[in-house]
Amino acid sequence: MTPKLTRRGLLASAAATPLAGLAATGARAQTAQQGINTVDFRRVKLGDFEVTTLLAGTRAVPDPQTIFGLNASEEEFAAASEAAHIPTDQAQFFFTPTLVNTGSELVLFDTGLNPAGITAALEAAGHAPGDVDVVVITHMHGDHIGGLADDSGAATFGNARYVTGATEFDHWSNAGNEGFEAKVRPLAERMEMISGGDSVASGIEAIEAFGHTPGHMVYRLESGGQNLIVAADFANHYVWSLAYPDWEVRFDMDKSAAAASRKELLGMMAADKLPFIGYHMPFPAIGYVDMRDSGYHYTPMSYQLML
Repeated sequence: MTPKLTRRGLLASAAATPLAGLAATGARAQTAQQGINTVDFRRVKLGDFEVTTLLAGTRAVPDPQTIFGLNASEEEFAAASEAAHIPTDQAQFFFTPTLVNTGSELVLFDTGLNPAGITAALEAAGHAPGDVDVVVITHMHGDHIGGLADDSGAATFGNARYVTGATEFDHWSNAGNEGFEAKVRPLAERMEMISGGDSVASGIEAIEAFGHTPGHMVYRLESGGQNLIVAADFANHYVWSLAYPDWEVRFDMDKSAAAASRKELLGMMAADKLPFIGYHMPFPAIGYVDMRDSGYHYTPMSYQLML
């Protein structure tokens, strides 16, 4: 006859073997930690366009006030960082090219630090470098042109035409810069030189935002009545550049012109409620800005461009 189980009997049985469950648990191997992870791309809709941000690289950089807030006091920098819940001893850098599928062309804005990074991000997003029809270079700092070619000089995007600003190209062509000579000069005959107001493709217009470099450009995307700014390096940090647009940045070649461009673009995007992609914003690098005090507040995109 099978014994009848009662609540009292179950409790008594558990009390008689209090270590059985612990012994079984203790015998299991500890689960290995997996490490911090990132995703390689984020795809959203903009009218009839598909817009994909690509994480072509990321790294931690020490002593951020040697880069941002050069004209701010140590106390001001620390207070701003504390208010934003970020440390002052290091910052995380992100390198985020943008891929736009217009329906007829695949347009890539900037190329990251090296071919491996941009190729891996493209492949994660379902594309090969040979799929890219147009490569747009917003400016010619190394982290934007690095993926154009490998060390042997072989072009990464073999089927693409190239577009860049005439002012930017002219500056670097006379600067004796190794990166330009290795990555850009060999492609010069395949490059279209444009100015502010010119179109890269239907729905993609260049806007001059000089200062970070002599010919730095950003781009307005427009499709189906929706707009977005591919903002490149007009601002390099979501707090230290946006909330404090007059704070100087080491990489801005003309610091006063860069601050003027920064404030003009921020004012436009806040007034028109335009989303933007910032090359160095926290990935996926898409967000909005609102006027706050004498600066701007950054709000990362949540689901607005998914609907």
